Amino acid sequence: MKAEEFSILIIDEDPDRAAIVERGLVEAGYARVSRIGTSFNLVDRVQALAPDVIIIDLENPDRDTLEQMLQVSRAIARPIAMFVDQSDNTMIRAAVQAGVSAYVVDGLRQDRIKPIVEMAISRFDAFDQLRRERDDAQAKLQDRKIIERAKGLLMREKGLTEDDAYALLRKNAMQQNRKIADIAQSVITAFELEF
Repeated sequence: MKAEEFSILIIDEDPDRAAIVERGLVEAGYARVSRIGTSFNLVDRVQALAPDVIIIDLENPDRDTLEQMLQVSRAIARPIAMFVDQSDNTMIRAAVQAGVSAYVVDGLRQDRIKPIVEMAISRFDAFDQLRRERDDAQAKLQDRKIIERAKGLLMREKGLTEDDAYALLRKNAMQQNRKIADIAQSVITAFELEF
């Protein structure tokens, strides 16, 4: 996606600071920029705007603001870059846990905004890819466990071999155009209802 295609949301209570960020973004080629403050209903307001990237500019982040950012990052998974004037290790950890992709201390300059936004996007994409791979691996492992349990039930209750139990699950999955794990779950459910 090109810079001009991204929609970027600036969250800042200070209009002067927000204007600096906005100018930096516009000069970097980002044309779709909007601004809001950190006040009431932040999650709803961010969801309504549905930005591609979120930039938060805070003088001194507090726990309440970081909690709002955690809610925002859970509600709308997007790259988040946070500029702060002051920080400590606790705030950095809390920001990372809140889903912040780039955390920049005392670095708000127009010429730095574009590379920081690009880094936040790249870092978010990398973590998102890892998250998807993890979720996929967990789903496959769960499916495997369900299939193994169903095979065990079929072997015990129907006197089938392991290969025959799997073949039966596979055959039913193909006939019903469903995943083997779904058929296996149906077998487990059926056996649980019987006993």
